Amino acid sequence: MTRVRSTRPDSVTAMRSLIADIRRRLPLERSGEQICSDSCRGCSVKLLDYMQAELEEWEARLDAGEKPGLADLSRLARKGRKTNRTLQANRLV
Repeated sequence: MTRVRSTRPDSVTAMRSLIADIRRRLPLERSGEQICSDSCRGCSVKLLDYMQAELEEWEARLDAGEKPGLADLSRLARKGRKTNRTLQANRLV
């Protein structure tokens, strides 16, 4: 019986892919003046700073050889979705 190879990426590859996806979807490169508007739900600047710090922390941890678990992937994905929803409400994405 031959063994079927899994097409799922390992957790490090999955985390790097998730980080790239979050960076692509969120306007992390915009300045505070471009982000802030008269009315907003939640501080978009603070949310983006927080997400930038989270992404940088995970990149450093991955570079140091840490292997994330499924819970780590889920947590970062959830934070990215929540940030994206708030930015959508503020009409930034």
